[in-house]
Amino acid sequence: MAARERYTPSAAEDAAWRSDHAPLRRDDDAPASPDAPPWYDDAPAGTRRRDLPSDAAASDETASADSGARAGEEAPRADRRRTSTRRGAADDASAATAEAEEHPFRVFTGDRVLWIIIAALAVISILVVYSSTAKMAYDAHTLRSTSHFLRQQLMILVVSFGLLVAVHKINCRVYNYLSAPVYAVSVLLTVAVYFIGATTNGAARWIPIGPFQFQPSEALKVATVLFLARQLAGRQSKIDKIRIVPTWQFWRWWSDPVQRRIWREGTWPILMPVMISCLVIFPAHTSSAVLVFAASWVMMLIGRVRFGELMKLIGWALAGIVLIMTLNLGRSETAEGRVGTWIHLWTRSQTEKPIDHLTDAERSMIAIHNGGIFGEGAGQSAMRVEMIHPESDFAFAFFVEEYGILLAGALLMLYLWIFFRAIEIFRRCGTAFPGLLVLGLALLITCQALLHVMVTVNLIPETGQTLPLISRGGSSTLFTTIALGMILSVSRQNDERSHDMPRNESIYEK
Repeated sequence: MAARERYTPSAAEDAAWRSDHAPLRRDDDAPASPDAPPWYDDAPAGTRRRDLPSDAAASDETASADSGARAGEEAPRADRRRTSTRRGAADDASAATAEAEEHPFRVFTGDRVLWIIIAALAVISILVVYSSTAKMAYDAHTLRSTSHFLRQQLMILVVSFGLLVAVHKINCRVYNYLSAPVYAVSVLLTVAVYFIGATTNGAARWIPIGPFQFQPSEALKVATVLFLARQLAGRQSKIDKIRIVPTWQFWRWWSDPVQRRIWREGTWPILMPVMISCLVIFPAHTSSAVLVFAASWVMMLIGRVRFGELMKLIGWALAGIVLIMTLNLGRSETAEGRVGTWIHLWTRSQTEKPIDHLTDAERSMIAIHNGGIFGEGAGQSAMRVEMIHPESDFAFAFFVEEYGILLAGALLMLYLWIFFRAIEIFRRCGTAFPGLLVLGLALLITCQALLHVMVTVNLIPETGQTLPLISRGGSSTLFTTIALGMILSVSRQNDERSHDMPRNESIYEK
């Protein structure tokens, strides 16, 4: 094969190209610049730089160095583009960490709006309890001053606030680990109430502890949400394929392999904790059992349990209510009496009834009417003497009478605001457990407040539900603040980006 003839450029061609395109020259192993003259590629390998004059070689070396420098600059620039998202997230996390290091002793962390709501409710609680308990202080049988109940409520709020601060500093993953033992202890204590508890108004709800009384059902409500969040979170990768409600043909539960699988995968781990909680709460506090069931049902809906299974669950619940009323179990007689009274108030005229025969619901509606738009003024309530429990079961009606419908509407908005803040916190959670925990606890608090308000305006029969954080009552206030502390814990970790991210707990996983 004939050797390739070497092309030698003229001096004019070489000088013109070196002066205009010297930076484009490359080494032998690099492709030629698109602007290079035709003879550049025709030159044999290894001769392109040696064939040039010394000054041209020097210029070519400078051009190679410049090209290398540009290549060295392009590589990290490409890496920066590829990792921009990760670096952005890391910068946010670093900023949060730097802020935490700058303020290492910050007491109030997490959602600031939620802190303001809690503070507002605590102030309202002091006003309501102090004014509504005046008749109890002047009762000859109590031998207590007007400041006794105020000091008691202040002490409860201080203890609850300390727990709130402590709880919201704990990593929410710790609550995941503790959910099972906390749930078991709460169930046992609630069952123990029926044997060693104190009975008031025909219901055994409290365990006496020295001068205080502890209501385990309040702890069980929070524990049920906590444990259910864990059970749903750990099954997010397959939750939409799990059946949780077995067939009504109970004789097939152990003989049919399909039914055994339903019990093993769905009924025992997800449904049974809710049913056990409702069953042990129901005999003493029917409305609390209904509240736990409703909050759990919504949690399962948000946790992507099959909608058909949830509708079957409602059918089972209705059948259970009919069976309980038929067999007269628990406090079904009391519930029937309250429902009958409620229907009577809606179907018959009450204008000629003497005041001594008025029910608490009627007295609460009179208090709301007396309050009007702007209220009677602090400490000016007249119906607090007539109502049996203005400081607890009818705290909202008492608040309307003294402060008016406008401020009462603002109070109701505070409870709804708690739920909306919980939705915002949920959206920022990357995994199922903290998100479901936040929404479940917020549902529990908000639904309890709405039930209390609906009772005072006679939309539903009496339930005995207190107004969270406002009504007088140690156990309710204590566990409401613990629930809010857990919500703030999740919010704090959202800000710090310190949540664990297990793959099988993504709430959006399909």
